[in-house]
Amino acid sequence: MTPVILLTGFLGSGKTTLLQRLLTDPSMKGAAVLINEFGEVGLDHELLDRIDDTVVLLKSGCICCTVRGEVADALSNLHSLRARGEIVFDRVVIETTGLADPYPVLQTLTAHPVLRSHFTNGGVLTTVDAVNAVLQVEHRSEAVRQIAAADRIVLTKTDLTEPETEQALRRRLARINPGALILTTEASVDVILGGVGSTDFANALAREGGGDPLCGPTCDHAEHKHTHHDHAHDRHHAHHHDDALGVTSFSLVIEQEIDWTMFGTWLTLLLHKHGERIFRVKGILAIKGEDSPIAIHGVQHLVHAPTHMVNWPKGPRQSRIVFILEGLSPDQIRRSFTAFMGLSEARTAAE
Repeated sequence: MTPVILLTGFLGSGKTTLLQRLLTDPSMKGAAVLINEFGEVGLDHELLDRIDDTVVLLKSGCICCTVRGEVADALSNLHSLRARGEIVFDRVVIETTGLADPYPVLQTLTAHPVLRSHFTNGGVLTTVDAVNAVLQVEHRSEAVRQIAAADRIVLTKTDLTEPETEQALRRRLARINPGALILTTEASVDVILGGVGSTDFANALAREGGGDPLCGPTCDHAEHKHTHHDHAHDRHHAHHHDDALGVTSFSLVIEQEIDWTMFGTWLTLLLHKHGERIFRVKGILAIKGEDSPIAIHGVQHLVHAPTHMVNWPKGPRQSRIVFILEGLSPDQIRRSFTAFMGLSEARTAAE
């Protein structure tokens, strides 16, 4: 299966600059890149050979393809060219437009009857303009969705901001998407691309000294109090909000092992009813009958195949699930979960 990395970010956030840098790195030699127009990323001087009307080979060795219609058509074309031996690539990077919602592209990879047999989600990489991000997040839902969908967030233009401003922005981004790793453009290409995907949340949990990935670097553990009677609870009582757009991130911690079938049914029903309002769901689960944890990863209605982790992260062996919501009450999600899974509501209250 060929991983597909989605490069997204709001207008002017530096996607083009980052893409240009990625394409010049030797590790990207085996990549195919889907972009909107060649001229928008200044690649004309790099063109080496035109393979067909939409596909060219770059001097770097990358395959570059314009997206004139649906992403599915472009991916299908690349697959056909590779099957005929005309091109070779081992991963795909798709650059979206600045106003794009990442979800439809992710849905394409799972729902398309042909593509899902050859391509898999390689994760979402979102660029964020450190100068203008706060204003964009307050007024543009597209920017929030792009951030919420990210596995990794790359801050751009940090050289134009004060350290205090950058730290405040990092806290704001962590409130929107607690599970994402926040980097700057100074990071190496290997670090920017490495580990992007459905297991990145699990990797974050396993990192030492990185704070609590469930709540990001701003987590106040003094607010996280519970007795031994607590069974499953809202870890932060949903104190992470973006009030301008009604975006909330919160986490559930379940202290007993979960029945996989019951959980899968509950999550399917939840996303079927409220998927448009659930930007992201990520977590690691302690499943009955399993020695190792299972990582889950979903965006809106779409849930990717679960990943079996090799080892448990440090800390107690309990299920932890992060939700990023818009216009939904975390208590509503928590009550639904406890009722469906047969847990006692009296043992779920956060103290």
